[in-house]
Amino acid sequence: MNKMQYSVAAPAQNAMATNKVIKNTFALLSMTLIFSAVTAGLSMVFNWPHPGMILTLVGFFGLSYLTAKTANSAWGLLSVFALTGFMGLTIGPVINMYLNAFSNGHELVMLAMGGTGVIFLGLSGYALTTRKDFSFMGGFLIVGVLVAFLAGLGAVIFNIPGLSLAVSAMFVLLMSGMILYEVSNLVHGGETNYIMATVSLYVSIYNLFLSLLHLLGAFAGDD
Repeated sequence: MNKMQYSVAAPAQNAMATNKVIKNTFALLSMTLIFSAVTAGLSMVFNWPHPGMILTLVGFFGLSYLTAKTANSAWGLLSVFALTGFMGLTIGPVINMYLNAFSNGHELVMLAMGGTGVIFLGLSGYALTTRKDFSFMGGFLIVGVLVAFLAGLGAVIFNIPGLSLAVSAMFVLLMSGMILYEVSNLVHGGETNYIMATVSLYVSIYNLFLSLLHLLGAFAGDD
Protein backbone atom coordinates (compact mmCIF):
# COMPACT_ATOMS: atom_id res chain seq x y z
CA MET A 1 0.00 0.00 0.00
CA ASN A 2 2.80 2.37 0.88
CA LYS A 3 4.52 1.60 -2.42
CA MET A 4 1.30 2.32 -4.29
CA GLN A 5 0.83 5.62 -2.47
CA TYR A 6 4.40 6.58 -3.28
CA SER A 7 3.99 5.68 -6.96
CA VAL A 8 0.92 7.92 -7.17
CA ALA A 9 2.35 10.78 -5.11
CA ALA A 10 5.68 11.00 -6.93
CA PRO A 11 4.27 12.03 -10.34
CA ALA A 12 1.94 14.51 -8.64
CA GLN A 13 4.88 16.06 -6.77
CA ASN A 14 6.92 16.20 -9.96
CA ALA A 15 4.05 17.93 -11.76
CA MET A 16 3.71 20.48 -8.96
CA ALA A 17 7.45 21.17 -9.04
CA THR A 18 7.38 21.58 -12.82
CA ASN A 19 4.41 23.95 -12.67
CA LYS A 20 6.20 26.00 -10.02
CA VAL A 21 9.29 26.33 -12.22
CA ILE A 22 7.13 27.38 -15.18
CA LYS A 23 5.26 29.95 -13.08
CA ASN A 24 8.47 31.37 -11.61
CA THR A 25 10.12 31.50 -15.02
CA PHE A 26 7.37 33.50 -16.68
CA ALA A 27 7.04 35.80 -13.66
CA LEU A 28 10.78 36.52 -13.64
CA LEU A 29 10.83 36.86 -17.43
CA SER A 30 8.09 39.50 -17.25
CA MET A 31 10.02 41.46 -14.63
CA THR A 32 13.30 41.30 -16.54
CA LEU A 33 11.62 42.43 -19.76
CA ILE A 34 10.14 45.42 -17.94
CA PHE A 35 13.51 46.23 -16.36
CA SER A 36 15.21 45.86 -19.73
CA ALA A 37 12.65 48.22 -21.28
CA VAL A 38 13.40 50.77 -18.54
CA THR A 39 17.16 50.66 -19.16
CA ALA A 40 16.56 50.84 -22.91
CA GLY A 41 14.34 53.86 -22.36
CA LEU A 42 17.02 55.56 -20.25
CA SER A 43 19.65 55.01 -22.94
CA MET A 44 17.25 56.47 -25.51
CA VAL A 45 16.32 59.51 -23.42
CA PHE A 46 19.95 60.36 -22.63
CA ASN A 47 21.05 59.37 -26.15
CA TRP A 48 23.80 57.11 -24.88
CA PRO A 49 25.97 55.62 -27.64
CA HIS A 50 26.02 51.93 -28.41
CA PRO A 51 28.88 50.24 -26.53
CA GLY A 52 30.03 48.46 -29.69
CA MET A 53 30.08 44.82 -30.70
CA ILE A 54 33.14 43.79 -28.65
CA LEU A 55 31.99 45.36 -25.38
CA THR A 56 28.46 44.03 -25.94
CA LEU A 57 29.76 40.48 -26.42
CA VAL A 58 32.12 40.73 -23.43
CA GLY A 59 29.32 42.09 -21.24
CA PHE A 60 26.81 39.50 -22.43
CA PHE A 61 29.05 36.46 -22.04
CA GLY A 62 30.56 37.74 -18.79
CA LEU A 63 27.18 38.40 -17.16
CA SER A 64 25.78 35.16 -18.59
CA TYR A 65 28.64 33.25 -16.96
CA LEU A 66 28.07 35.08 -13.68
CA THR A 67 24.35 34.24 -13.81
CA ALA A 68 25.06 30.57 -14.48
CA LYS A 69 27.50 30.41 -11.56
CA THR A 70 25.05 32.04 -9.14
CA ALA A 71 21.80 30.57 -10.50
CA ASN A 72 21.25 28.41 -7.43
CA SER A 73 21.51 31.29 -4.96
CA ALA A 74 19.86 34.64 -4.29
CA TRP A 75 22.74 36.29 -6.14
CA GLY A 76 21.38 34.70 -9.30
CA LEU A 77 18.44 37.10 -9.26
CA LEU A 78 20.78 40.10 -9.09
CA SER A 79 22.88 38.62 -11.89
CA VAL A 80 19.93 38.06 -14.21
CA PHE A 81 18.74 41.64 -13.70
CA ALA A 82 22.28 42.89 -14.33
CA LEU A 83 22.39 40.89 -17.55
CA THR A 84 18.98 41.94 -18.86
CA GLY A 85 19.52 45.54 -17.77
CA PHE A 86 22.80 45.63 -19.67
CA MET A 87 21.16 44.17 -22.76
CA GLY A 88 18.47 46.82 -22.48
CA LEU A 89 21.17 49.49 -22.53
CA THR A 90 22.56 48.00 -25.76
CA ILE A 91 19.20 47.90 -27.51
CA GLY A 92 18.20 51.49 -26.72
CA PRO A 93 20.73 53.08 -29.14
CA VAL A 94 19.64 50.63 -31.85
CA ILE A 95 16.02 51.71 -31.49
CA ASN A 96 17.08 55.37 -31.57
CA MET A 97 18.97 54.70 -34.79
CA TYR A 98 15.84 53.32 -36.47
CA LEU A 99 13.72 56.19 -35.17
CA ASN A 100 16.15 58.71 -36.65
CA ALA A 101 17.02 56.87 -39.86
CA PHE A 102 13.48 56.18 -41.08
CA SER A 103 10.47 58.46 -41.33
CA ASN A 104 8.32 55.50 -40.30
CA GLY A 105 10.76 54.41 -37.61
CA HIS A 106 8.11 54.39 -34.87
CA GLU A 107 5.93 52.06 -36.94
CA LEU A 108 8.87 49.74 -37.61
CA VAL A 109 9.74 49.51 -33.92
CA MET A 110 6.13 48.87 -32.93
CA LEU A 111 5.74 46.22 -35.65
CA ALA A 112 8.91 44.48 -34.47
CA MET A 113 7.71 44.58 -30.86
CA GLY A 114 4.25 43.34 -31.83
CA GLY A 115 5.65 40.60 -34.04
CA THR A 116 8.00 39.47 -31.27
CA GLY A 117 5.13 39.37 -28.79
CA VAL A 118 2.83 37.44 -31.12
CA ILE A 119 5.52 34.89 -32.00
CA PHE A 120 6.56 34.38 -28.38
CA LEU A 121 3.05 34.10 -26.98
CA GLY A 122 1.91 31.88 -29.84
CA LEU A 123 4.81 29.46 -29.69
CA SER A 124 5.07 29.31 -25.90
CA GLY A 125 1.29 28.86 -25.65
CA TYR A 126 1.46 26.05 -28.20
CA ALA A 127 4.24 24.28 -26.29
CA LEU A 128 2.40 24.70 -22.98
CA THR A 129 -1.00 23.52 -24.18
CA THR A 130 0.01 20.67 -26.49
CA ARG A 131 2.86 19.54 -24.19
CA LYS A 132 4.71 18.20 -27.21
CA ASP A 133 8.34 17.26 -26.70
CA PHE A 134 10.64 19.41 -28.84
CA SER A 135 13.86 18.17 -27.27
CA PHE A 136 14.86 16.64 -30.62
CA MET A 137 15.47 20.18 -31.91
CA GLY A 138 18.28 20.89 -29.42
CA GLY A 139 21.28 19.78 -31.46
CA PHE A 140 20.04 21.39 -34.67
CA LEU A 141 19.35 24.70 -32.92
CA ILE A 142 22.79 24.83 -31.27
CA VAL A 143 24.54 24.23 -34.59
CA GLY A 144 22.24 26.68 -36.37
CA VAL A 145 22.85 29.45 -33.84
CA LEU A 146 26.61 28.90 -34.02
CA VAL A 147 26.59 29.07 -37.84
CA ALA A 148 24.33 32.13 -37.84
CA PHE A 149 26.49 33.87 -35.22
CA LEU A 150 29.68 33.29 -37.22
CA ALA A 151 27.94 34.38 -40.43
CA GLY A 152 26.74 37.52 -38.64
CA LEU A 153 30.27 38.35 -37.55
CA GLY A 154 31.42 37.86 -41.13
CA ALA A 155 28.68 40.16 -42.41
CA VAL A 156 29.78 42.89 -40.00
CA ILE A 157 33.52 42.50 -40.56
CA PHE A 158 33.30 42.33 -44.37
CA ASN A 159 30.29 44.67 -44.65
CA ILE A 160 28.00 42.33 -46.64
CA PRO A 161 24.41 43.65 -46.35
CA GLY A 162 22.86 40.67 -48.14
CA LEU A 163 24.47 38.21 -45.76
CA SER A 164 23.39 40.33 -42.80
CA LEU A 165 19.75 40.12 -43.95
CA ALA A 166 20.06 36.37 -44.45
CA VAL A 167 21.44 36.03 -40.91
CA SER A 168 18.50 38.02 -39.52
CA ALA A 169 16.06 35.74 -41.33
CA MET A 170 17.91 32.71 -39.95
CA PHE A 171 17.74 34.14 -36.44
CA VAL A 172 13.99 34.67 -36.69
CA LEU A 173 13.56 30.97 -37.47
CA LEU A 174 16.18 29.81 -34.96
CA MET A 175 14.87 31.95 -32.09
CA SER A 176 11.33 30.74 -32.81
CA GLY A 177 12.65 27.20 -32.57
CA MET A 178 14.50 28.06 -29.37
CA ILE A 179 11.28 29.32 -27.77
CA LEU A 180 9.52 26.04 -28.59
CA TYR A 181 12.49 24.05 -27.34
CA GLU A 182 12.95 26.03 -24.12
CA VAL A 183 9.28 26.04 -23.10
CA SER A 184 9.02 22.34 -23.95
CA ASN A 185 12.08 21.76 -21.79
CA LEU A 186 10.29 23.44 -18.90
CA VAL A 187 7.11 21.44 -19.44
CA HIS A 188 8.93 18.10 -19.48
CA GLY A 189 11.21 18.84 -16.54
CA GLY A 190 14.39 19.19 -18.58
CA GLU A 191 15.04 22.60 -17.03
CA THR A 192 14.50 22.91 -13.29
CA ASN A 193 16.21 26.25 -12.65
CA TYR A 194 13.88 29.14 -13.41
CA ILE A 195 16.72 31.68 -13.49
CA MET A 196 18.51 29.85 -16.31
CA ALA A 197 15.21 29.28 -18.09
CA THR A 198 14.51 33.02 -17.88
CA VAL A 199 17.90 33.86 -19.39
CA SER A 200 17.34 31.44 -22.28
CA LEU A 201 13.91 32.84 -23.10
CA TYR A 202 15.05 36.45 -22.69
CA VAL A 203 17.95 35.96 -25.12
CA SER A 204 15.56 34.38 -27.64
CA ILE A 205 13.16 37.33 -27.36
CA TYR A 206 16.02 39.86 -27.58
CA ASN A 207 17.47 38.32 -30.75
CA LEU A 208 14.03 37.81 -32.28
CA PHE A 209 13.17 41.49 -31.81
CA LEU A 210 16.46 42.74 -33.28
CA SER A 211 16.19 40.38 -36.26
CA LEU A 212 12.62 41.42 -37.04
CA LEU A 213 13.56 45.09 -36.71
CA HIS A 214 16.48 44.63 -39.12
CA LEU A 215 14.29 42.90 -41.69
CA LEU A 216 11.52 45.46 -41.38
CA GLY A 217 14.00 48.31 -41.76
CA ALA A 218 15.42 46.74 -44.91
CA PHE A 219 12.12 45.92 -46.60
CA ALA A 220 9.61 48.41 -45.16
CA GLY A 221 11.69 51.37 -44.00
CA ASP A 222 11.07 54.81 -45.54
CA ASP A 223 14.13 57.04 -45.66
